[in-house]
Amino acid sequence: MTEIKAVFFDQDGVIIDTERDGHRVSFNMTFKEFGFTDEWSVDYYHELLQIAGGKERMKHHAQTKGFSKPIPAEELDELVKAMHKRKTALFVELIESGQLPLRPGIHRFMKEAMDAGLKIAVCTTSNEQAAKAITEKILHDIKFELVLAGDVVKNKKPDPEIYNLALSKLGLKPDEVFVVEDSKNGVKAGKAAGAKVIVTTNSYTEKEDVSMGDIIVTCLGDPDGQKAELRKGDLPGFDGIVHVKQLVEKFCE
Repeated sequence: MTEIKAVFFDQDGVIIDTERDGHRVSFNMTFKEFGFTDEWSVDYYHELLQIAGGKERMKHHAQTKGFSKPIPAEELDELVKAMHKRKTALFVELIESGQLPLRPGIHRFMKEAMDAGLKIAVCTTSNEQAAKAITEKILHDIKFELVLAGDVVKNKKPDPEIYNLALSKLGLKPDEVFVVEDSKNGVKAGKAAGAKVIVTTNSYTEKEDVSMGDIIVTCLGDPDGQKAELRKGDLPGFDGIVHVKQLVEKFCE
């Protein structure tokens, strides 16, 4: 019988619903500081989320729509790096100020994983500074065995490289892990790595095709707060709260 030994979490949209009111807002603040009038709308940013990585999204925007001021091709890479660095600082300020709360059930779920003796890892393409702000400050009472972030891998999701790296670093097999993701690209990455995947959709990803996920819910659910809706899969005794024990039993069948 398979034994689940670890749980790997994506960050943005899974731990904190950061995309719409965090990353997008920080990008727009950065553009203004750098003298651009570009402003990414909620719907347009959803389109850009199909491209993994903030620097990659800015380059795509520059090469398709173009920024409000022309940027010489030879200067684009350095400008994008500078803007992304500033955007990250603004994003971290938003997190540390408490303006971006944890998603329902995430803290409880991580505590359950700790109590069950599971190793906890974060695998995100988000900047390392942002990941540290969340794991070391907001979630300071959670023991993270591993935090992989930023440019630690060459290929971003849906490529499974970041999950393969986590498996390698922790000496685990794919069937000893389950992944918590929120998006189509994230689900593809987790499944390509050979892991079971639970999907916790959010306002941006609820309409994406995440059907490859083994279990799909609207969130993890809190006993005294927002409850989860089960969209795919079977969790015995499900009452609007997703428990680690339920998933471990399910994924060990």
